[in-house]
Amino acid sequence: MASSSQSDAHNTLDEDKCVDVDDFYFSALYDADGDIFPISDENYAQELQLQEALISSVSKTNASSSSQNVASSSSSSSSSQKFESSSLSQNSQTEASSSVILETSQPPNILKRKQPMETSEEAQLPESFCGICMDTKAHSEMFSNSKVCGHQFCSDCIREHVSVKIKENMAEVKCPDPKCKRLIGPELCGSIVPKEVLERWEDALCESLILGTQKFYCPFKDCSAMLVDDGGEAVTSSECPNCHRLFCAQCKVAWHSDMDCNEFKSLSKDERNPEDLMLMQLAKNKQWKRCPRCNYIVEKREGCHHISCRCGQHFCYGCGKEHVGSHACNV
Repeated sequence: MASSSQSDAHNTLDEDKCVDVDDFYFSALYDADGDIFPISDENYAQELQLQEALISSVSKTNASSSSQNVASSSSSSSSSQKFESSSLSQNSQTEASSSVILETSQPPNILKRKQPMETSEEAQLPESFCGICMDTKAHSEMFSNSKVCGHQFCSDCIREHVSVKIKENMAEVKCPDPKCKRLIGPELCGSIVPKEVLERWEDALCESLILGTQKFYCPFKDCSAMLVDDGGEAVTSSECPNCHRLFCAQCKVAWHSDMDCNEFKSLSKDERNPEDLMLMQLAKNKQWKRCPRCNYIVEKREGCHHISCRCGQHFCYGCGKEHVGSHACNV
Protein backbone atom coordinates (compact mmCIF):
# COMPACT_ATOMS: atom_id res chain seq x y z
CA MET A 1 0.00 0.00 0.00
CA ALA A 2 2.80 2.29 0.85
CA SER A 3 4.47 1.68 -2.50
CA SER A 4 1.18 2.23 -4.33
CA SER A 5 0.60 5.56 -2.65
CA GLN A 6 4.16 6.58 -3.40
CA SER A 7 3.62 5.68 -7.08
CA ASP A 8 0.45 7.80 -7.25
CA ALA A 9 2.20 10.68 -5.61
CA HIS A 10 5.06 10.38 -8.06
CA ASN A 11 2.66 10.44 -11.02
CA THR A 12 0.91 13.49 -9.57
CA LEU A 13 4.26 15.19 -9.21
CA ASP A 14 5.19 14.39 -12.81
CA GLU A 15 1.89 15.87 -14.07
CA ASP A 16 2.55 19.05 -12.14
CA LYS A 17 5.90 19.42 -13.84
CA CYS A 18 4.43 19.14 -17.41
CA VAL A 19 4.27 22.42 -19.41
CA ASP A 20 3.10 23.25 -22.98
CA VAL A 21 5.96 23.71 -25.42
CA ASP A 22 6.02 23.74 -29.21
CA ASP A 23 7.53 21.11 -31.46
CA PHE A 24 10.52 23.25 -32.29
CA TYR A 25 11.49 23.25 -28.59
CA PHE A 26 11.65 19.44 -28.56
CA SER A 27 13.47 19.32 -31.89
CA ALA A 28 16.18 21.43 -30.36
CA LEU A 29 16.51 18.94 -27.44
CA TYR A 30 17.31 15.92 -29.58
CA ASP A 31 20.34 15.27 -31.69
CA ALA A 32 20.66 13.00 -34.69
CA ASP A 33 21.12 9.87 -32.51
CA GLY A 34 18.00 10.54 -30.46
CA ASP A 35 19.92 11.54 -27.35
CA ILE A 36 18.70 14.38 -25.25
CA PHE A 37 20.72 17.56 -25.74
CA PRO A 38 19.41 20.31 -23.50
CA ILE A 39 19.09 23.95 -24.78
CA SER A 40 18.75 27.08 -22.73
CA ASP A 41 15.78 29.45 -22.94
CA GLU A 42 18.02 32.23 -24.26
CA ASN A 43 19.22 30.13 -27.18
CA TYR A 44 15.67 28.98 -27.81
CA ALA A 45 14.50 32.62 -28.03
CA GLN A 46 17.29 33.41 -30.48
CA GLU A 47 16.30 30.48 -32.66
CA LEU A 48 12.68 31.70 -32.72
CA GLN A 49 13.74 35.23 -33.70
CA LEU A 50 15.91 33.84 -36.49
CA GLN A 51 13.00 31.81 -37.85
CA GLU A 52 10.67 34.84 -37.75
CA ALA A 53 13.24 37.00 -39.57
CA LEU A 54 13.66 34.29 -42.20
CA ILE A 55 9.90 33.99 -42.85
CA SER A 56 9.47 37.80 -42.97
CA SER A 57 12.31 38.16 -45.49
CA VAL A 58 10.97 35.43 -47.76
CA SER A 59 7.46 36.96 -47.83
CA LYS A 60 8.79 40.19 -49.40
CA THR A 61 9.95 38.57 -52.63
CA ASN A 62 7.80 38.19 -55.75
CA ALA A 63 5.32 35.36 -56.25
CA SER A 64 7.65 32.96 -58.03
CA SER A 65 10.65 33.61 -55.81
CA SER A 66 8.43 33.60 -52.71
CA SER A 67 7.01 30.15 -53.48
CA GLN A 68 10.49 28.76 -54.14
CA ASN A 69 12.02 30.35 -51.03
CA VAL A 70 9.11 29.29 -48.82
CA ALA A 71 9.46 25.71 -50.06
CA SER A 72 13.20 25.85 -49.48
CA SER A 73 12.66 27.35 -46.02
CA SER A 74 10.13 24.68 -45.03
CA SER A 75 12.38 21.86 -46.24
CA SER A 76 15.34 23.36 -44.44
CA SER A 77 13.23 23.78 -41.31
CA SER A 78 12.12 20.13 -41.35
CA SER A 79 15.62 18.86 -41.99
CA SER A 80 17.09 21.15 -39.36
CA GLN A 81 14.99 19.36 -36.74
CA LYS A 82 17.29 16.35 -37.21
CA PHE A 83 20.52 18.30 -36.78
CA GLU A 84 22.04 19.94 -33.78
CA SER A 85 21.47 23.60 -33.00
CA SER A 86 24.79 24.77 -34.40
CA SER A 87 24.03 23.24 -37.81
CA LEU A 88 20.50 24.70 -37.72
CA SER A 89 21.85 28.17 -37.01
CA GLN A 90 24.31 28.05 -39.91
CA ASN A 91 21.68 26.79 -42.39
CA SER A 92 19.18 29.42 -41.27
CA GLN A 93 21.71 32.22 -41.67
CA THR A 94 22.65 30.96 -45.14
CA GLU A 95 18.97 30.85 -46.24
CA ALA A 96 18.31 34.31 -44.81
CA SER A 97 21.28 35.79 -46.67
CA SER A 98 20.23 34.12 -49.93
CA SER A 99 16.72 35.54 -49.55
CA VAL A 100 18.12 39.02 -49.09
CA ILE A 101 20.28 38.60 -52.22
CA LEU A 102 17.24 37.50 -54.23
CA GLU A 103 15.25 40.47 -53.00
CA THR A 104 17.88 43.08 -53.75
CA SER A 105 18.86 41.59 -57.11
CA GLN A 106 15.46 42.26 -58.67
CA PRO A 107 15.31 45.46 -60.74
CA PRO A 108 13.19 48.20 -59.20
CA ASN A 109 9.87 49.00 -60.85
CA ILE A 110 10.63 52.49 -62.14
CA LEU A 111 7.92 54.37 -64.02
CA LYS A 112 9.44 56.18 -66.95
CA ARG A 113 7.75 59.27 -68.37
CA LYS A 114 6.94 58.94 -72.03
CA GLN A 115 8.76 61.54 -74.03
CA PRO A 116 6.84 63.20 -76.90
CA MET A 117 7.91 61.68 -80.16
CA GLU A 118 7.78 63.27 -83.57
CA THR A 119 5.48 61.68 -86.07
CA SER A 120 6.99 59.84 -88.98
CA GLU A 121 5.69 62.49 -91.42
CA GLU A 122 7.34 65.35 -89.51
CA ALA A 123 10.61 63.46 -89.26
CA GLN A 124 10.71 62.64 -92.97
CA LEU A 125 9.64 66.04 -94.42
CA PRO A 126 12.63 68.40 -94.75
CA GLU A 127 12.42 72.19 -94.75
CA SER A 128 12.43 74.12 -98.04
CA PHE A 129 13.89 77.47 -99.07
CA CYS A 130 11.74 80.25 -100.56
CA GLY A 131 13.52 82.32 -103.20
CA ILE A 132 11.22 85.34 -102.72
CA CYS A 133 11.39 86.04 -98.98
CA MET A 134 14.75 84.22 -98.66
CA ASP A 135 13.50 82.26 -95.67
CA THR A 136 13.37 78.57 -94.76
CA LYS A 137 9.85 77.20 -94.33
CA ALA A 138 8.34 73.85 -93.42
CA HIS A 139 7.07 71.63 -96.20
CA SER A 140 3.44 72.29 -95.19
CA GLU A 141 3.99 76.06 -95.71
CA MET A 142 5.31 75.71 -99.26
CA PHE A 143 3.51 76.08 -102.61
CA SER A 144 4.63 73.94 -105.53
CA ASN A 145 3.72 74.51 -109.17
CA SER A 146 4.09 70.77 -109.57
CA LYS A 147 1.85 70.33 -112.62
CA VAL A 148 3.71 72.92 -114.71
CA CYS A 149 7.29 73.80 -113.79
CA GLY A 150 7.82 72.35 -110.31
CA HIS A 151 9.20 75.54 -108.73
CA GLN A 152 8.49 75.98 -105.02
CA PHE A 153 7.82 79.13 -103.03
CA CYS A 154 6.18 79.74 -99.67
CA SER A 155 2.40 80.13 -99.67
CA ASP A 156 2.53 83.68 -98.25
CA CYS A 157 4.70 84.97 -101.11
CA ILE A 158 2.56 83.26 -103.77
CA ARG A 159 -0.57 84.78 -102.24
CA GLU A 160 0.88 88.29 -102.49
CA HIS A 161 2.27 87.65 -105.98
CA VAL A 162 -1.08 86.52 -107.38
CA SER A 163 -3.03 89.32 -105.65
CA VAL A 164 -0.79 92.02 -107.13
CA LYS A 165 -1.06 90.61 -110.66
CA ILE A 166 -4.85 90.33 -110.49
CA LYS A 167 -5.14 93.92 -109.23
CA GLU A 168 -3.18 94.94 -112.32
CA ASN A 169 -5.91 93.27 -114.46
CA MET A 170 -3.56 90.55 -115.63
CA ALA A 171 -5.34 87.30 -116.39
CA GLU A 172 -2.15 85.27 -116.86
CA VAL A 173 0.05 85.00 -113.76
CA LYS A 174 3.58 83.83 -114.49
CA CYS A 175 5.83 81.82 -112.19
CA PRO A 176 7.87 84.14 -109.91
CA ASP A 177 11.10 82.43 -110.95
CA PRO A 178 13.00 84.95 -113.15
CA LYS A 179 14.09 82.28 -115.62
CA CYS A 180 10.71 80.57 -115.86
CA LYS A 181 8.03 81.59 -118.37
CA ARG A 182 5.40 79.07 -117.30
CA LEU A 183 2.06 80.10 -115.81
CA ILE A 184 0.37 79.50 -112.46
CA GLY A 185 -3.25 78.37 -112.61
CA PRO A 186 -6.06 79.18 -110.15
CA GLU A 187 -6.75 75.48 -109.59
CA LEU A 188 -3.52 75.20 -107.56
CA CYS A 189 -4.05 78.41 -105.58
CA GLY A 190 -7.59 77.87 -104.36
CA SER A 191 -6.51 77.10 -100.80
CA ILE A 192 -4.09 80.03 -100.35
CA VAL A 193 -5.60 82.91 -102.39
CA PRO A 194 -8.52 84.93 -100.92
CA LYS A 195 -11.93 84.10 -102.35
CA GLU A 196 -12.53 87.53 -103.91
CA VAL A 197 -9.14 87.45 -105.64
CA LEU A 198 -9.80 83.95 -106.94
CA GLU A 199 -13.20 84.96 -108.38
CA ARG A 200 -11.71 88.01 -110.08
CA TRP A 201 -8.92 85.85 -111.48
CA GLU A 202 -11.38 83.38 -112.97
CA ASP A 203 -13.45 86.22 -114.49
CA ALA A 204 -10.32 87.68 -116.06
CA LEU A 205 -9.46 84.31 -117.60
CA CYS A 206 -12.96 84.02 -119.06
CA GLU A 207 -12.75 87.53 -120.51
CA SER A 208 -9.40 86.76 -122.09
CA LEU A 209 -11.04 84.03 -124.16
CA ILE A 210 -13.35 86.56 -125.86
CA LEU A 211 -12.07 88.48 -128.86
CA GLY A 212 -11.43 92.16 -128.29
CA THR A 213 -13.82 93.19 -131.08
CA GLN A 214 -16.69 91.29 -129.46
CA LYS A 215 -16.53 92.60 -125.93
CA PHE A 216 -17.32 96.01 -124.46
CA TYR A 217 -18.31 97.33 -121.07
CA CYS A 218 -21.37 98.99 -119.64
CA PRO A 219 -20.93 102.79 -120.10
CA PHE A 220 -22.07 103.56 -116.54
CA LYS A 221 -19.01 103.90 -114.32
CA ASP A 222 -20.69 102.40 -111.26
CA CYS A 223 -21.40 99.21 -113.24
CA SER A 224 -18.74 98.56 -115.93
CA ALA A 225 -19.98 95.01 -116.49
CA MET A 226 -18.45 93.21 -119.44
CA LEU A 227 -20.84 92.70 -122.35
CA VAL A 228 -20.43 90.73 -125.56
CA ASP A 229 -21.44 91.88 -129.01
CA ASP A 230 -22.73 88.77 -130.76
CA GLY A 231 -22.46 90.47 -134.16
CA GLY A 232 -26.12 89.99 -135.04
CA GLU A 233 -28.58 92.62 -136.16
CA ALA A 234 -27.89 96.29 -135.56
CA VAL A 235 -29.27 97.32 -132.19
CA THR A 236 -29.36 100.85 -130.86
CA SER A 237 -31.17 100.87 -127.54
CA SER A 238 -30.06 98.09 -125.22
CA GLU A 239 -30.30 97.27 -121.52
CA CYS A 240 -27.41 96.25 -119.33
CA PRO A 241 -28.18 92.87 -117.72
CA ASN A 242 -26.26 93.89 -114.62
CA CYS A 243 -27.54 97.39 -113.74
CA HIS A 244 -30.68 97.32 -115.97
CA ARG A 245 -30.08 100.77 -117.47
CA LEU A 246 -30.44 101.72 -121.11
CA PHE A 247 -27.48 102.48 -123.33
CA CYS A 248 -26.80 102.82 -127.03
CA ALA A 249 -25.27 99.64 -128.40
CA GLN A 250 -23.84 101.49 -131.42
CA CYS A 251 -22.24 104.43 -129.63
CA LYS A 252 -21.48 102.40 -126.47
CA VAL A 253 -22.74 105.27 -124.30
CA ALA A 254 -25.76 106.00 -122.15
CA TRP A 255 -28.93 106.08 -124.16
CA HIS A 256 -29.33 109.40 -126.01
CA SER A 257 -33.08 109.63 -126.46
CA ASP A 258 -34.43 111.95 -129.18
CA MET A 259 -30.96 112.15 -130.66
CA ASP A 260 -29.69 109.91 -133.40
CA CYS A 261 -26.20 108.47 -133.41
CA ASN A 262 -24.89 110.93 -136.03
CA GLU A 263 -26.00 113.89 -133.97
CA PHE A 264 -24.45 112.42 -130.88
CA LYS A 265 -21.16 111.80 -132.63
CA SER A 266 -21.09 115.44 -133.68
CA LEU A 267 -20.85 116.42 -130.02
CA SER A 268 -17.46 117.01 -128.48
CA LYS A 269 -16.15 114.35 -126.12
CA ASP A 270 -16.65 116.51 -123.05
CA GLU A 271 -20.37 116.72 -123.87
CA ARG A 272 -21.04 113.03 -124.13
CA ASN A 273 -21.31 112.19 -120.47
CA PRO A 274 -24.77 111.32 -119.12
CA GLU A 275 -25.24 114.72 -117.45
CA ASP A 276 -24.55 116.59 -120.67
CA LEU A 277 -26.90 114.32 -122.56
CA MET A 278 -29.65 115.07 -120.08
CA LEU A 279 -29.05 118.78 -120.57
CA MET A 280 -29.15 118.33 -124.33
CA GLN A 281 -32.44 116.53 -124.04
CA LEU A 282 -33.87 119.30 -121.84
CA ALA A 283 -32.70 121.98 -124.30
CA LYS A 284 -34.35 120.11 -127.14
CA ASN A 285 -37.63 119.84 -125.29
CA LYS A 286 -37.54 123.57 -124.40
CA GLN A 287 -36.43 124.47 -127.95
CA TRP A 288 -33.33 126.19 -126.72
CA LYS A 289 -30.61 126.95 -129.26
CA ARG A 290 -26.87 126.61 -129.21
CA CYS A 291 -24.35 129.12 -130.41
CA PRO A 292 -22.61 127.73 -133.52
CA ARG A 293 -19.26 129.04 -132.31
CA CYS A 294 -19.07 128.30 -128.56
CA ASN A 295 -21.97 125.82 -128.32
CA TYR A 296 -23.36 127.78 -125.43
CA ILE A 297 -27.09 127.12 -124.91
CA VAL A 298 -29.26 130.22 -125.19
CA GLU A 299 -32.88 130.70 -124.19
CA LYS A 300 -34.84 133.51 -125.92
CA ARG A 301 -37.59 134.99 -123.85
CA GLU A 302 -38.65 137.87 -126.12
CA GLY A 303 -37.61 139.83 -129.24
CA CYS A 304 -36.54 138.76 -132.69
CA HIS A 305 -34.55 135.72 -133.72
CA HIS A 306 -31.33 137.69 -134.13
CA ILE A 307 -29.18 136.59 -131.19
CA SER A 308 -25.88 138.15 -130.22
CA CYS A 309 -23.92 135.61 -128.11
CA ARG A 310 -21.53 136.66 -125.41
CA CYS A 311 -18.70 135.25 -127.47
CA GLY A 312 -19.49 137.87 -130.20
CA GLN A 313 -21.15 135.44 -132.60
CA HIS A 314 -24.44 136.43 -134.27
CA PHE A 315 -26.84 133.61 -135.14
CA CYS A 316 -30.49 133.04 -135.87
CA TYR A 317 -32.50 131.65 -132.98
CA GLY A 318 -35.01 130.10 -135.37
CA CYS A 319 -32.71 127.97 -137.51
CA GLY A 320 -29.55 128.17 -135.43
CA LYS A 321 -27.41 129.30 -138.35
CA GLU A 322 -25.02 132.22 -138.49
CA HIS A 323 -26.78 135.57 -138.99
CA VAL A 324 -25.03 137.54 -141.76
CA GLY A 325 -26.43 140.81 -143.15
CA SER A 326 -30.09 140.51 -143.99
CA HIS A 327 -30.68 136.90 -142.94
CA ALA A 328 -33.91 135.34 -144.07
CA CYS A 329 -34.98 132.49 -141.75
CA ASN A 330 -37.19 129.79 -143.16
CA VAL A 331 -38.45 128.62 -139.75
